Amino acid sequence: MMIQTEKMSTSSTPKAEEKLSLREKCGYAMGDVASNFYWRVFDLFLFIFYTDVFGLSPAAVGTMMLVTRVIDAFSDPMMGALADRTKTRFGKFRPYLIWGILPIAAAGVLTFTVPDLGDSGKLIWAYGTYIFMMLAYTFINVPYGALLGVITNDTQSRTTLTSFRFIGAFSGGTLVAYLTPELVSWLGGDNVELGWQLTMGLYGAVAALLFTLSFITTKERISPAISQSTPIKQDIKDLFNNRPWIILFSLALIIMMTISLRGSTGTFYFKYYVGREDLIGSFAMAYMLSLATGAALTPLLTRYMDKRNLLFVLMCLVTVFSALFYFVPKDNIPLIFALQIAIGLCLGPKSPLVFSMYADTADFSEWQNGRRATAMIFSAASFAQKLGGALAGAMIGYLLASMGYVANQAQSASSEQSIVLLMTAIPALFALISLFIIRLYPLNDSKLNELQRDLSTRAANASSES
Repeated sequence: MMIQTEKMSTSSTPKAEEKLSLREKCGYAMGDVASNFYWRVFDLFLFIFYTDVFGLSPAAVGTMMLVTRVIDAFSDPMMGALADRTKTRFGKFRPYLIWGILPIAAAGVLTFTVPDLGDSGKLIWAYGTYIFMMLAYTFINVPYGALLGVITNDTQSRTTLTSFRFIGAFSGGTLVAYLTPELVSWLGGDNVELGWQLTMGLYGAVAALLFTLSFITTKERISPAISQSTPIKQDIKDLFNNRPWIILFSLALIIMMTISLRGSTGTFYFKYYVGREDLIGSFAMAYMLSLATGAALTPLLTRYMDKRNLLFVLMCLVTVFSALFYFVPKDNIPLIFALQIAIGLCLGPKSPLVFSMYADTADFSEWQNGRRATAMIFSAASFAQKLGGALAGAMIGYLLASMGYVANQAQSASSEQSIVLLMTAIPALFALISLFIIRLYPLNDSKLNELQRDLSTRAANASSES
């Protein structure tokens, strides 16, 4: 690997506008199928693994998830800066799909290993392996996300590509949601701890194959301008002068809290409130399938509605459906499933829309500053995702602890009530907050078309002068 100042072709080349093949779209999606063998396990099962299998208190888990984000506050932009300055014959971002395989596979197994140590030793192990897991995830996922911004510069093609990506993500998540409890039981038998280790080892092997396929089938087409210098301080300064990026970061953080609260609490909701632990896998699978369906519909929806306005309408519906969820009786399983599917259909387009909008903010930064730092922009996506999950985890941990949650036992009325609130009213509140943030986002379709025309004109002028 060589890390150096870029001297490459300008960003808005004709190649950047060529039509993407189905092979490349599917190949790019394979990378997020692989990522979700880890992210979806964290989202759905990590919290309850730490409390009910590993043996940590809810408050300790919440604190750990929050504290480790301090490291991510530095690791994500550092990884973005590193990726932006990487130059190989395979491109800037694609090589990390290969280089990151072994770290993430090893971290997955170690995170779900329960050591034979005392309480203090186990807590140290949990901190160490979880930090390793998040660093490994950053190492491979920040460049993977940034790859979207250099495959094409067409905003509709980006929306289509992100839809493929998140169809892959939610399809992988569906498999994880349904198969994980079954695999843990099948591979471990009566030894639940061994079951988790073997399951994560299997996921690592499958993810390695998928990341390799993504590397082989994708192509980087957009590069920084020939004259672009690359001081990291300037990248960071550009980032915080990028108003659309700041708004989008805040929005992604709030929406991620909505998603993570509902995702992580769903296992507790069925195990302790509904009393149907056997339905956890089916419930999670139904939700993931609805997310995948929503993601698949995104390119169609954006043909008729501006991305910003579409996101506003969808989050309005999430607010309403999540609030209604609070009033559903615990024995009305069909209605519980129906509302969960409706929420999933509304949240499904969120990821394709937001990640496509991140790519648009990278174009805005180049238009405004004359410089491009794609991975630095996308490192924010990864950080917002992880910080939102961490804040949600901390909220879950502290609320459960304050209400008297006890693992693997019947819960008190207050503990049950906290689980219901975490699944319904609290996510509804965050979804409501997101509506006010969406209205601040300035890059509508008209502005983006004007911006792209200007960038193309600059590139054509630069080419004629060279």
